Parts: sequence; structure tokens; C-alpha cells
Amino acid sequence: MTDAMDLTCREFISILASKAPAPGGGGAASFVGAIGMALGNMVGSLTVGKKKYADVEADIIELQKQADALQEKLLDLVAADAEAFVPLSAAYGLPKDTEEERAHKEEVMEKCLHDACDVPLSIMRACCEAIDLHEQFAAKGSAIAISDVGCGVICCKAALQAASLNVFINTKSMTDRAHADACNSEAHRMLDEYCRKADDIFSDVEGRF
Repeated sequence: MTDAMDLTCREFISILASKAPAPGGGGAASFVGAIGMALGNMVGSLTVGKKKYADVEADIIELQKQADALQEKLLDLVAADAEAFVPLSAAYGLPKDTEEERAHKEEVMEKCLHDACDVPLSIMRACCEAIDLHEQFAAKGSAIAISDVGCGVICCKAALQAASLNVFINTKSMTDRAHADACNSEAHRMLDEYCRKADDIFSDVEGRF
């Protein structure tokens, strides 16, 4: 399977619009999250080296290191989401005519559902970290580029919400309800805390104009 990140943007969008099983919503969410983090990171790039912000330059450089790592993580998760979903898509097509086939399908499905749920949870965690970094870029970054913090954080919020749907659609089908409930609980906690935080950052940026 071709790594989604080896595609051009046009190729990625074309495959996304097709009936191919992957990339799908999870991969798109992770890509949007990476774009959002890059926008926040750009504010850092436009801040470093400016005399006006010399007192926070060391902080910005450290934030950029974290942002670089998150961008790469989110891009890697685009491919990881595709790799996790393809086996699940195939598992849905397994035969279930006999008792043995039904038991085998249930076992395979459960493993695939766990794997397919783990990736969007990781995407959500990365988006939460990205939103935290945007809060710092908004507080310390160059005022002339502050609109990009707003653009970036709202992308990360959208990615967080989109990834959550890929958690919930998988947990709904799990037989292991304890695991499903734990995943749902973590996802809801992140949504409750970080959608609100992203909105606050966006409102703060918007209020500066």
C-alpha cells in the first residue's frame, strides 16, 4: 500500500474522494491536524530573530522543536490510520456461514476494531498537544502573524473532532465493552477540555483585531 504522505496533495484528495477504503476520515483528520500545527509553527518562525521578541526567543525555539515533532507524528498517523483500517475493511467481508467462520470473524473483527480505534485516539492526543502549543504561540508569538495561530488552532480543533468520530464508530461495534467504554471516556474527556480551549484561543486571537 502506498504511503499516503508520498502522494501529492491532488492525488491524496482524489483517492480520498474515491471508494478506496483508505485514506479516510482518520487520515484526513491527522493531515488537517498537521497543517494546523504547521500554522502555529510558522508563527514561531516569524518570531525568532526579532529584537522585539528577544526575551521569549528561547521559549519559541523550544516550542518549535515540539511543534516539529508533532507535525511529523501527525503525518505518520495519516499512514498509520490507513494501515489499521484496511484489515478492518477486509474483516467485514469474512464469511460467517458456519459457527467456526462466525467465531473466527468475531475474533478478527475485535482485534481490527481495537487497532482501528487506537490510531484516532493517538491523533486526538496529538491534536490536544498541538492546541496546548498554540496557546503558547498565541501568548508569545509575533503579533503580525497572530491570525495564523487562530487558523492553526481551529484546524487542530476540527481534526480533534473528526478523529473522535473514528473512535466512536469503532467502539460501537466492539464486543469488549469495558475497552470500548475506556476509549469513549478518554475521547470525550479530550473533546470537553480541548474544544473549549481551542475556542478560547481562537476568541483571544479574534479579539486582537
